[in-house]
Amino acid sequence: MAGQMPKRVDAQTPSGWERVASAVRSELAAAGLQVVVPGLAPKLAVGADVTIDPIDAAAGGVFIEWRASLQLTACAVTALRHERTNDPALRHNGVVQEAMAQAAALILSSAGFSVKDAEDEHRPFALKVTAGPGDDVVTSWATRADGLALPGWAPTQGPHPGSSWPHRQTPGPPAWTKRRTDRGYSQLETLGTCRLRSLP
Repeated sequence: MAGQMPKRVDAQTPSGWERVASAVRSELAAAGLQVVVPGLAPKLAVGADVTIDPIDAAAGGVFIEWRASLQLTACAVTALRHERTNDPALRHNGVVQEAMAQAAALILSSAGFSVKDAEDEHRPFALKVTAGPGDDVVTSWATRADGLALPGWAPTQGPHPGSSWPHRQTPGPPAWTKRRTDRGYSQLETLGTCRLRSLP
Protein backbone atom coordinates (compact mmCIF):
# COMPACT_ATOMS: atom_id res chain seq x y z
CA MET A 1 0.00 0.00 0.00
CA ALA A 2 1.29 3.47 -0.90
CA GLY A 3 2.71 5.38 2.03
CA GLN A 4 2.95 2.26 4.18
CA MET A 5 6.05 2.02 6.35
CA PRO A 6 8.40 -0.83 5.39
CA LYS A 7 8.41 -3.80 7.73
CA ARG A 8 11.66 -3.97 9.66
CA VAL A 9 13.50 -7.26 9.92
CA ASP A 10 13.65 -9.24 13.15
CA ALA A 11 16.80 -9.56 15.21
CA GLN A 12 17.85 -12.95 13.76
CA THR A 13 17.49 -12.19 10.06
CA PRO A 14 20.53 -9.88 9.64
CA SER A 15 22.84 -12.47 11.20
CA GLY A 16 21.59 -15.02 8.68
CA TRP A 17 22.20 -12.56 5.87
CA GLU A 18 25.71 -11.93 7.19
CA ARG A 19 26.49 -15.66 7.00
CA VAL A 20 25.25 -15.77 3.41
CA ALA A 21 27.27 -12.65 2.55
CA SER A 22 30.42 -14.20 4.03
CA ALA A 23 29.86 -17.38 2.00
CA VAL A 24 29.34 -15.27 -1.14
CA ARG A 25 32.65 -13.47 -0.59
CA SER A 26 34.43 -16.79 -0.15
CA GLU A 27 32.99 -18.24 -3.36
CA LEU A 28 33.85 -15.19 -5.43
CA ALA A 29 37.36 -15.11 -3.97
CA ALA A 30 37.75 -18.82 -4.72
CA ALA A 31 36.90 -18.02 -8.35
CA GLY A 32 39.76 -15.53 -8.41
CA LEU A 33 37.73 -12.32 -8.22
CA GLN A 34 38.84 -9.43 -6.09
CA VAL A 35 36.47 -8.94 -3.14
CA VAL A 36 35.96 -5.73 -1.16
CA VAL A 37 36.82 -6.18 2.50
CA PRO A 38 33.87 -5.22 4.74
CA GLY A 39 34.42 -1.81 6.30
CA LEU A 40 36.94 -0.68 3.70
CA ALA A 41 36.86 3.02 2.84
CA PRO A 42 34.66 3.51 -0.27
CA LYS A 43 37.41 5.35 -2.16
CA LEU A 44 39.60 2.24 -1.85
CA ALA A 45 36.93 -0.32 -2.75
CA VAL A 46 37.59 -2.24 -5.97
CA GLY A 47 36.03 -5.56 -6.92
CA ALA A 48 32.91 -7.41 -5.75
CA ASP A 49 31.22 -5.44 -2.98
CA VAL A 50 28.94 -7.73 -0.97
CA THR A 51 26.68 -5.94 1.50
CA ILE A 52 23.43 -6.44 3.39
CA ASP A 53 20.45 -4.10 3.61
CA PRO A 54 18.71 -4.74 6.95
CA ILE A 55 16.18 -1.89 6.83
CA ASP A 56 13.28 -3.50 4.96
CA ALA A 57 12.29 -7.14 5.44
CA ALA A 58 10.93 -7.40 1.89
CA ALA A 59 13.49 -5.36 -0.03
CA GLY A 60 16.47 -6.10 2.22
CA GLY A 61 18.94 -8.95 1.93
CA VAL A 62 22.37 -9.66 0.48
CA PHE A 63 23.45 -7.52 -2.48
CA ILE A 64 26.44 -7.63 -4.81
CA GLU A 65 27.79 -4.68 -6.77
CA TRP A 66 30.96 -4.51 -8.84
CA ARG A 67 33.33 -1.66 -8.07
CA ALA A 68 35.42 -0.81 -11.12
CA SER A 69 38.77 0.96 -10.85
CA LEU A 70 38.72 4.38 -9.25
CA GLN A 71 39.82 6.01 -12.50
CA LEU A 72 37.07 4.46 -14.63
CA THR A 73 34.48 5.19 -11.95
CA ALA A 74 35.60 8.81 -11.65
CA CYS A 75 35.44 9.32 -15.42
CA ALA A 76 31.96 7.79 -15.59
CA VAL A 77 30.69 9.91 -12.71
CA THR A 78 32.11 13.08 -14.29
CA ALA A 79 30.45 12.26 -17.61
CA LEU A 80 27.14 11.64 -15.86
CA ARG A 81 27.43 14.90 -13.90
CA HIS A 82 27.95 16.86 -17.12
CA GLU A 83 25.24 14.88 -18.93
CA ARG A 84 27.65 13.52 -21.53
CA THR A 85 25.51 10.50 -22.30
CA ASN A 86 27.70 9.48 -25.26
CA ASP A 87 30.93 9.58 -23.26
CA PRO A 88 32.89 6.32 -23.78
CA ALA A 89 33.68 6.13 -20.06
CA LEU A 90 29.98 6.06 -19.19
CA ARG A 91 29.23 3.41 -21.78
CA HIS A 92 32.23 1.27 -20.91
CA ASN A 93 31.54 1.44 -17.19
CA GLY A 94 28.04 0.12 -17.85
CA VAL A 95 29.42 -2.75 -19.94
CA VAL A 96 31.87 -3.62 -17.16
CA GLN A 97 29.14 -3.57 -14.51
CA GLU A 98 26.84 -5.78 -16.56
CA ALA A 99 29.58 -8.26 -17.49
CA MET A 100 30.82 -8.68 -13.93
CA ALA A 101 27.27 -9.04 -12.61
CA GLN A 102 26.65 -11.85 -15.09
CA ALA A 103 29.93 -13.52 -14.15
CA ALA A 104 29.17 -13.34 -10.43
CA ALA A 105 25.68 -14.73 -11.00
CA LEU A 106 27.02 -17.71 -12.96
CA ILE A 107 29.71 -18.43 -10.36
CA LEU A 108 27.32 -18.29 -7.42
CA SER A 109 24.60 -20.29 -9.19
CA SER A 110 27.15 -23.03 -9.88
CA ALA A 111 28.03 -23.01 -6.17
CA GLY A 112 24.40 -23.50 -5.15
CA PHE A 113 23.30 -19.93 -4.37
CA SER A 114 20.00 -18.44 -5.50
CA VAL A 115 20.73 -15.17 -7.31
CA LYS A 116 18.55 -12.70 -9.16
CA ASP A 117 18.56 -9.11 -10.42
CA ALA A 118 18.17 -6.70 -7.52
CA GLU A 119 15.58 -4.67 -9.47
CA ASP A 120 16.70 -1.53 -7.68
CA GLU A 121 16.74 1.74 -9.63
CA HIS A 122 19.40 3.13 -7.29
CA ARG A 123 21.79 0.23 -8.11
CA PRO A 124 20.79 -0.92 -11.61
CA PHE A 125 23.52 -3.55 -12.02
CA ALA A 126 23.29 -5.06 -8.53
CA LEU A 127 22.47 -8.68 -7.78
CA LYS A 128 20.44 -9.98 -4.86
CA VAL A 129 21.30 -13.31 -3.23
CA THR A 130 18.10 -14.82 -1.87
CA ALA A 131 19.53 -18.06 -0.45
CA GLY A 132 22.78 -19.91 0.15
CA PRO A 133 23.61 -23.52 -0.75
CA GLY A 134 22.98 -24.87 2.77
CA ASP A 135 25.29 -25.77 5.63
CA ASP A 136 25.55 -29.42 4.56
CA VAL A 137 26.90 -28.61 1.09
CA VAL A 138 30.65 -29.09 0.64
CA THR A 139 32.29 -26.25 -1.26
CA SER A 140 34.09 -27.11 -4.49
CA TRP A 141 37.33 -25.69 -3.10
CA ALA A 142 37.29 -27.53 0.26
CA THR A 143 40.32 -29.76 0.80
CA ARG A 144 39.43 -33.42 0.36
CA ALA A 145 40.97 -36.25 2.37
CA ASP A 146 42.69 -37.69 -0.70
CA GLY A 147 44.30 -34.34 -1.46
CA LEU A 148 46.79 -34.73 1.38
CA ALA A 149 48.43 -38.04 0.55
CA LEU A 150 51.92 -37.05 1.71
CA PRO A 151 54.29 -39.69 3.10
CA GLY A 152 54.13 -39.76 6.88
CA TRP A 153 50.98 -37.65 7.06
CA ALA A 154 47.42 -38.79 7.58
CA PRO A 155 44.33 -36.61 6.93
CA THR A 156 41.98 -35.80 9.79
CA GLN A 157 38.58 -34.15 9.81
CA GLY A 158 38.78 -30.42 9.07
CA PRO A 159 36.43 -27.59 10.08
CA HIS A 160 33.97 -28.17 7.21
CA PRO A 161 32.19 -31.31 5.99
CA GLY A 162 34.44 -33.14 3.57
CA SER A 163 37.50 -31.05 4.45
CA SER A 164 40.55 -32.23 6.32
CA TRP A 165 43.74 -31.07 7.98
CA PRO A 166 47.13 -32.81 7.77
CA HIS A 167 48.16 -34.68 10.87
CA ARG A 168 51.72 -35.85 11.43
CA GLN A 169 51.93 -39.56 12.12
CA THR A 170 54.11 -40.73 14.98
CA PRO A 171 57.19 -42.27 13.38
CA GLY A 172 57.60 -45.97 14.03
CA PRO A 173 60.74 -48.09 13.93
CA PRO A 174 62.83 -48.09 10.75
CA ALA A 175 61.43 -50.19 7.94
CA TRP A 176 64.69 -52.10 7.98
CA THR A 177 68.27 -51.56 9.07
CA LYS A 178 71.29 -53.24 7.56
CA ARG A 179 74.64 -53.15 9.31
CA ARG A 180 77.92 -53.70 7.51
CA THR A 181 81.16 -53.96 9.46
CA ASP A 182 83.56 -55.45 6.93
CA ARG A 183 84.85 -52.02 5.87
CA GLY A 184 84.59 -50.23 9.19
CA TYR A 185 81.28 -48.52 8.48
CA SER A 186 77.69 -49.13 9.45
CA GLN A 187 75.16 -48.49 6.73
CA LEU A 188 71.71 -47.49 7.91
CA GLU A 189 68.98 -47.59 5.31
CA THR A 190 65.57 -46.38 6.35
CA LEU A 191 62.72 -45.79 3.90
CA GLY A 192 65.17 -45.48 1.03
CA THR A 193 67.44 -42.93 2.76
CA CYS A 194 71.06 -43.96 3.26
CA ARG A 195 73.43 -42.56 5.79
CA LEU A 196 77.08 -43.54 6.43
CA ARG A 197 78.50 -43.29 9.89
CA SER A 198 82.01 -44.14 11.07
CA LEU A 199 82.30 -46.91 13.62
CA PRO A 200 84.09 -46.15 16.87
